[in-house]
Amino acid sequence: MIKSTASISQVKEIIEKLNSKNVEVTVNLGRNKFAKFTGVLSGVYPALFTVKPFDKDYRGKTSYSYSEYLCGKVRLKETVSES
Repeated sequence: MIKSTASISQVKEIIEKLNSKNVEVTVNLGRNKFAKFTGVLSGVYPALFTVKPFDKDYRGKTSYSYSEYLCGKVRLKETVSES
């Protein structure tokens, strides 16, 4: 297991900066399977954060814990809005 140099409090700061912004989410589903979608980071809470997908038919999990981000299971990348 690779030891992370970041802490949960640092991860919370990173995610709070992305609040209400468009993000691209990549989720590691295991066994070399990944789910990728775009949405808006809609909520930042003490134990988790939520992403609202732009695709209305998306039925995946849209709330993630900070530890999932810290461990690399969930990756966020800010995207520019297309207006």
